[in-house]
Amino acid sequence: MKGVLSLIFILNIGFVYAENTIIAEVNNSLITYESLENTLLSAKSNGQKIDVINQKIDNILQLQKVKDFNLEPSKKDINLKLLSIAKSNNISLEQLRSYPKFLSLKSEVSEKISILNLQRYITKGITIDENEAFNVCSKKVSNIIKQIKIAQIIISEVEDQDDQDIAIKSFLNKLSKHISKGASFKGFAKLYSQHSSYANGGITDWIEVNNKTIKMLDSLKKNEVSQIYLNDFGFAIGIKLEERFVSSNLKQCTEKLIYLNAEKFYSNWIEELREQAYIKIYHDAL
Repeated sequence: MKGVLSLIFILNIGFVYAENTIIAEVNNSLITYESLENTLLSAKSNGQKIDVINQKIDNILQLQKVKDFNLEPSKKDINLKLLSIAKSNNISLEQLRSYPKFLSLKSEVSEKISILNLQRYITKGITIDENEAFNVCSKKVSNIIKQIKIAQIIISEVEDQDDQDIAIKSFLNKLSKHISKGASFKGFAKLYSQHSSYANGGITDWIEVNNKTIKMLDSLKKNEVSQIYLNDFGFAIGIKLEERFVSSNLKQCTEKLIYLNAEKFYSNWIEELREQAYIKIYHDAL
């Protein structure tokens, strides 16, 4: 009997030792076999095991940066995600909390939100040149739409006038006549337009030609001033500056290109983190 007990004791010691074996170091953090046991057991080769460990190393490096940049998720963010998980499984949050591995789930949720916060923080300035997006996305097979860029002078109020509509239209007509005789539309926009675009000479972003007013503006000849029209900010006059034909999915395509740029930038940033970090994998422990 003593022999049997001794054998069980030895086997248990071996099992506990395997669970707590250190398989990697990352800066001042340790990775134990136990922390990755389920994933490592499902790995079909030593190469896959190394991939699992490297993913864990990347996560630790990212979470260390989360602390450095103070990007930890709030309790509210974590609880909202847990509530979403509960709803997707048709149970209450209280029922989810009774789940035996709830603390592990909560920790996993916290880590994922933390890394998402870090990704957004690191890639927040990533964009793509407008011309590059236009050239790439216009080659995609889709419906073609027309866009124009215009400059506007928008007036919403004329001081000390009882009939504002008449006063505004009269003022815009005067400006229109001066512009038709050679005055600078953009210069007048900077002086008189009451819309925030005045600082840029009244120039807009690209606008899709999809309503009566925009079609009227699209029909203008070079340097021709439009008739007075009403928009969301007041009465206005405008001139047509440019036109182009683009893919109907230009916005979605541009967003995808920005995402791919951000993804590549972040991946390179992670590689730099690894190069600067102390990393050691104990291959013999696998």
